[in-house]
Amino acid sequence: MESPSATAEQLAPNTYYITVSGSGTPECDGLYVPSMAPADVVSESGTKSNPGYWNGRFAWDRADGKAALRNGKPNPSLSFSNTYKAWRIARLDGHLAYTILTDTNLPPTDTPWDVYRKGEAPAPTIVLHHQDPRPRVVFVLGGPGAGKGTMCELAQQQLGWGHLSAGDLLRAERSRGGEKADLINSIIVAGKIVPSEITCGLLWTEIRRMCGTTTSFLVDGFPRNQENVDAWEAVVGRAASVRFMLFFECPLPVLEARILGRAEYSGRKDDNVESLRLRFNTYKNETMPIVNLFREKKQCIEVDSSLGREAVYALVKESLSEMTDPTCLEAPLTERSECLLGLRAWPKRAPKT
Repeated sequence: MESPSATAEQLAPNTYYITVSGSGTPECDGLYVPSMAPADVVSESGTKSNPGYWNGRFAWDRADGKAALRNGKPNPSLSFSNTYKAWRIARLDGHLAYTILTDTNLPPTDTPWDVYRKGEAPAPTIVLHHQDPRPRVVFVLGGPGAGKGTMCELAQQQLGWGHLSAGDLLRAERSRGGEKADLINSIIVAGKIVPSEITCGLLWTEIRRMCGTTTSFLVDGFPRNQENVDAWEAVVGRAASVRFMLFFECPLPVLEARILGRAEYSGRKDDNVESLRLRFNTYKNETMPIVNLFREKKQCIEVDSSLGREAVYALVKESLSEMTDPTCLEAPLTERSECLLGLRAWPKRAPKT
């Protein structure tokens, strides 16, 4: 690999990711993502940075976004020093913990690093990833009754995607007496809304737990407002890769008909026209600005969910196809999937004794 050019237009994007592990300074361990240092920052050697680069070479930030400024500048946490001809890893406070004297174009992964002034032995192991190893997340939004839950369950059943619902996770945490159960209960009893940081923490914990079985996740009904967006950035940041938003668009009359149709068997107290209209107004006032935010970033895929379930699922399947195992795309429908699509009657429940 040739040394990157200093001309921004000619710089290839930094598509590498790095895992640091096993260091004597545990705060240095974790995932490092391509640096987003702005283009107008000047390093100690007088070289202007570019996104993904520092001192004319690839550079990386901590994925959790916790690193402090170094010398008052947004220096990457893992970068090359032109002055010392060395790759360096910084602590959270910006002080250098590990270094390796070499003029290679990428951080060495097969040579021991040295413990620097603010580091503790042992030096870490460095793994260079040629593809993004982060969990892939797709947010799913739409009005009440738009079919979000059904389509997310189909993607879970057929395509191998993880399906997470913030509301379900909060209820599960309360019912099993989880770590934050008492806090969540006290907030709800007081008639207050559970802080978004708690919700995002539960989502992120569940994503990491499920990463052994899947790396692609649909987050159902999230983010609902700007507070959710801000909390996700604070709790998860760049540790997960948010690819886009799936937005299920459906006219209010269709939503009303669906809600009334499911009210007969859902048992939900809010499945009535009055509650629906209140929820729909909240959705328009708080959630639509978030949808528009993703539209502006060209990260919103819109699905007409007023169509039949098979047609909607076909659109969802196509939207997720690039991140789905090809064998899952070709797999026949399971019995449950056929029921969800209305192609088969649901099995009759055994009578209670």
